[in-house]
Amino acid sequence: MATVEVRFSALPAHVRTARLVAAAVARRSGVDEAVLDEVRLAVGEACSRAVDLHRRHCPEQPVEIRLTDDPGAFRVAVHDQAPSAPAGVPASPADALGALADSADPASEGGALDLGGPGDEAVPEGVGIAVITGLVDDVVVRPAPGGGTSVEMTWSAERVAGG
Repeated sequence: MATVEVRFSALPAHVRTARLVAAAVARRSGVDEAVLDEVRLAVGEACSRAVDLHRRHCPEQPVEIRLTDDPGAFRVAVHDQAPSAPAGVPASPADALGALADSADPASEGGALDLGGPGDEAVPEGVGIAVITGLVDDVVVRPAPGGGTSVEMTWSAERVAGG
């Protein structure tokens, strides 16, 4: 089992770097080329979520990523240090899908996440976790040891090996 850990400042520009590192580690771990785009997208969504939470709650704390090549799977965990389940942020993939459905309802209040940068558009809350759910074989969102939230993503051995 090989593990790579990355910590980066909560700046949107570093999300691209995290995506590139994840793709490089996945490729070196034998993840099928057809799955690499899914790894890049899922890691980018999870890191964007963590960066947004850090910018709002704890901008001085780094975002942490752990990439693990297990014999049966390729795993990525993205840890944020924001207060667990901050108001308005879905705590699980099911909650995210529910929030996404609610945001599509014109009668619902809020549900939009303004990233605050030039050119950023309001993104309905839960979109990132919903996208991750569609890309990853298994995703778990849970409180992280020591505080914050961990988005844990797993690609099965069949998909890693191109099966």
